[in-house]
Amino acid sequence: MKRLFCILILFMLSACSNGESIDTTEDEMLDTKNVDIPSIIFTSNKQNSVIDEKEMKSSIKTYLDTYEALYLASYPFQGKIDDEIKLTQSELDKLDQIYRLTKENDENFSNYISQNTLPEGYLEESERISRYITGINEMLYEIDIMLNQLTDDIDKGVIPTINLDSITKKSDVVNGREQKKIEEFLERKDIDTNAFGENSLRKSE
Repeated sequence: MKRLFCILILFMLSACSNGESIDTTEDEMLDTKNVDIPSIIFTSNKQNSVIDEKEMKSSIKTYLDTYEALYLASYPFQGKIDDEIKLTQSELDKLDQIYRLTKENDENFSNYISQNTLPEGYLEESERISRYITGINEMLYEIDIMLNQLTDDIDKGVIPTINLDSITKKSDVVNGREQKKIEEFLERKDIDTNAFGENSLRKSE
């Protein structure tokens, strides 16, 4: 039942991304034993500094690559949750670590672009990237909380209610149009990132 709701919600939000799914089996996707949690996320102590283009490109790449790596790391755990498979304490600790790193990665990049002077032509698109990625992460986290509540209601024999207001409001910044603009900017500036690529699970949602 929980997976049914998950599929329904993701279908409604399918405009957020596009592309083909990666070629892998469900057992492989749900294997949490060898999950590689990134040890490095985007960080910067700079404030009131003038950022040159080389550093800006590197910062965007690090932020997006970390975002993608963290999502790939969370995917097996989320798959088990969607299948109503109880996670072990060790798995819960790893998932909590992934959530924490994801939030830190988003906050660090947001602070970096707001507290420094970026190269010409980078501020608007960097803000778009920050809004889009943070929106996706917040949306998926809210979906997970909502699905857990739905499952609890069903188990108690209560007719579940679905409140998509908070999630659908994010569709203004998390949609296929915004992703396309980001991809065009990355290509224009020759920023090579793992995010949005052919092997990205985001492309299959």
